[in-house]
Amino acid sequence: MADKPKPRTGGAPVGRRAMLGMLGAGAAGLAAAPYLQKGWENFLAAASEVDATGLTGLLPNPGGFRYYSVVGSVPHKDETNYALTLGGLVDRPRTYTLDQLRAMPRTRVVHDVVCTDGWRVEKTPFDGVRLADLLDDAGVRSKGAAIRFTCFDGAYSESLTLEQARRSDVLVALTMQDKPITHAHGGPVRLYVAPMYFYKSAKWLSGISVTDKVVPGYWEERGYAVDGWLDGADRQGDAA
Repeated sequence: MADKPKPRTGGAPVGRRAMLGMLGAGAAGLAAAPYLQKGWENFLAAASEVDATGLTGLLPNPGGFRYYSVVGSVPHKDETNYALTLGGLVDRPRTYTLDQLRAMPRTRVVHDVVCTDGWRVEKTPFDGVRLADLLDDAGVRSKGAAIRFTCFDGAYSESLTLEQARRSDVLVALTMQDKPITHAHGGPVRLYVAPMYFYKSAKWLSGISVTDKVVPGYWEERGYAVDGWLDGADRQGDAA
């Protein structure tokens, strides 16, 4: 009589082990993902500080944001040495420390961040002081028609009309994504202009000056639109 085939006894356990191994690897990957992402973001941030070419901005970043500076190196500022000056055509020139800005009434704006390079980070929360409140604090003179922004990187600048600057979705921002704005993202204080392309939201903000006309900013001098409205933005509206 022919021998009966013996039942296979090793297949199922091997399959389960492989599946459990894959599940374990997947879980480990998920657990490690935030740390890997943070490490990659830190690498991009550090590299961008010494990259005047902007090539680091072309590297992929799953977090969405890109890191770019128009200069080779930007000094770091914090509570001990940060100051924001507000002057020009105002009745009461001001200088604000970081602690003074943090103590002022705050506004939260949630809006998509869109760059001219094509990347977008949807529904990004920013929190800070309305630019309009700072302008009211200083008292804009009758000849004031526009705002010029300067930055402590020593090179970048931006501009808005006075009407644009008074919108409720234009902030002197102190937090982004519900965290203090890091140096790499333009902190400790940056401008945030929700209805416009992100180049209008100047990083490392250090100076606000009221002028009698619009003074084109860094990228406007290089061909970008002075009014960097996003497609579909409510240009007459008062909120994001």
